[in-house]
Order: sequence, then C-alpha cells, then structure tokens
Amino acid sequence: MTDYDSTGVRCMMLRGGTSRGLYFEPGDLPADPAERDDLLLRLMGTPDPRQIDGLGGSTSLTSKVAVVSRAAHDTADIDYLFLQLGVDQPTVSTQQNCGNILAGVGPFAVERGLVPAGPDETSVRIRMVNSDSVAVATFATPGGRVEYRGDTVISGVPGGAAPVVLAFAGTEGSATGSLLPTGQVRDQIDGIEVTCVDNGMPVVLATAESFGLTGYETHERLAADQPLLGQIDEFRRKAGQLMGLGDPDGTSVPKTVLLAPPRDGGRVSTRSFIPVQPHTSIGVLAAISVVTGMLLPGAVGHELTRGWPADRSRVDVEHPTGHLLVDVIVDGDTDPPRVVRSGVVRTARKLFDGIAFPRA
Repeated sequence: MTDYDSTGVRCMMLRGGTSRGLYFEPGDLPADPAERDDLLLRLMGTPDPRQIDGLGGSTSLTSKVAVVSRAAHDTADIDYLFLQLGVDQPTVSTQQNCGNILAGVGPFAVERGLVPAGPDETSVRIRMVNSDSVAVATFATPGGRVEYRGDTVISGVPGGAAPVVLAFAGTEGSATGSLLPTGQVRDQIDGIEVTCVDNGMPVVLATAESFGLTGYETHERLAADQPLLGQIDEFRRKAGQLMGLGDPDGTSVPKTVLLAPPRDGGRVSTRSFIPVQPHTSIGVLAAISVVTGMLLPGAVGHELTRGWPADRSRVDVEHPTGHLLVDVIVDGDTDPPRVVRSGVVRTARKLFDGIAFPRA
C-alpha cells in the first residue's frame, strides 16, 4: 500500500478555461474510490474555506480534478472522469461534467504520452465518463509539442493563450437521461416559471425578474445576499427532484441560471449559481444548456431569441465578468427536440507538473 503522505502524488495543475484543476492518471491514485476521494480532499485542502493547507484556491472553480486515461473502448482516445471537490465541505461529486477542465484534458494526454501529437495540431476524442458522451478537443502541437502560447482571449482569464476548440456530441441528458428531464418545455417551482434542460449540464432556467433581480447584479452583490442564496438553495432542491436527480444535497447539480435581456452587445445576460454560490462567470456546459433551452419554443427565455439573427448557432452569452461564445444548433421539429451540434472555444495552460503532498 502506497504511503502517499511520504511519497506524494504525481500530478499536473492546469488552467482549463476559467477553472483550475489537478490532473492525474488513475495509476497515480488509489484504486478504491473512497481512498482516492480522501486523498484528493487532503491534497486540495478541503474542508477549509481558505484551503490554506492545500492546492485549492478557496472557490469551487479551483477545486476540480480530472482523472485521465487511455480509453477503454475504441469510440474515443481518452477517458476523462471529472470530480468536483467541495471547499468548506468534504464533498466529492461525479454527477456533472466540466467543460472548462475538459479544455486541459487533450494537452494533458499529449504531455503524458497517452496520445501521439500531430506535427501541427492534434485532435483528441475524449469520452466524458460522467455522462458517457464524447467531445473532440483540437489544439496546436507544432513540432509535436503542446503550444500554450497564443492570442486567443477568453473572459475571466488575463492575457491570451492558444485556442482549444471543443466540439460535443451526445451530451443530451448527460445526468438526467433526457434533454428535457421533466418531459416538458416549461414547469413551475414555487410559482416561478422554469425550464429544466440537460445538454451536458443539468440546469434550471428562470428569469432574473422572477427572483426580484435585474440580472445585472455584480458577483459580490449576489454573494452578499443571504436571503437570495437561501431561496436559490431551496429552489434548486425542488428542481433536482423535478428533474429526477433526487435530493441534491452535497452535489453541485442542478445549476440555477437566471436570464435577462443583454446589455453589453451579447444575446442574453446570465447569472448562474454553483450550486448556491454565484458563479463569477458561467460554466461552458451550463452556457450550452442555457442556449439549448432558450432555442426551444415555449421555453423560459425563448422570447429573448426573437431579435437574434437567422443564423442563431453562435450565441454570445454575457456573464458577470464578460462573454462566452457558444455554438449550438437544435432541431426543434423532432419530438423530443434533438441537438444537432454544440461547441465552444476555450484555452488552457500548464501551471506545474510534479509531485504534490497531501495534508496529514
């Protein structure tokens, strides 16, 4: 039995999109899930709101883990298991994907020799184990080495980096088994009109106005509103039951996203919660699910799409710290509706590669 306290753990830290996480090969972690989770919590410094004795950054956006291995089946090149770790609570959830951390999976796989690099660019088929769906990541590898430098800028990350293009397939019903987990385009929770949708991330959509908000509040303003956060918590618990997710206590899904008309040149303004605390931006797959839901006639937020151009596939989603451009096409003529494609451009950067030591 490995004494990880003494030997440490081989891992790489990467920024993926607007998140940061620890990336591992499964052979570097305990095979038993309970032992693995305990080790990861100690590495991250959880539970502690500051995570001062670990590698976490005191937010859910920086308390993430990717476990990456060669794919078990030939439908993909790589298997990617995402783990969301708590900050002040010792929780480890596998109930969701993470499209931001996904941006670092392809580069990590090349760095570890799990897939060969192309001479100019590399495309990696990644099976997202959490939902058993596949994404393709394409990124620059000049001379067979991952290039992290570049000019692509994404909101929430200072400076530029090389682009990582993510294309998704089969993400409908990632956690719930259905694009519309309630079987309806519109429902009610506590008298509030909602749309529950799952295209890679289970989310419940409502208007900001229905919560007494404008939809343009700052992250700090939302985070300080304890009555609002209590309302969001109760709201998303009822949404989880409605979506067939059971009691969401201790998990990060479903996510609540509040919608408002755009005011910074985008197509919709969003304020999201993960699961109760406000997000400084919006998750990749959450944004894709939001736009997917809005494109459905009768859904909450569909009225905001009336001014969108005829080619609606590229949608600029406003969030508290900027914009996120997603690409979504939905065939609403089928029953149930079918997602034709969805994707996004992200960036990633390797921060360190070495040995990490857990808290005792």
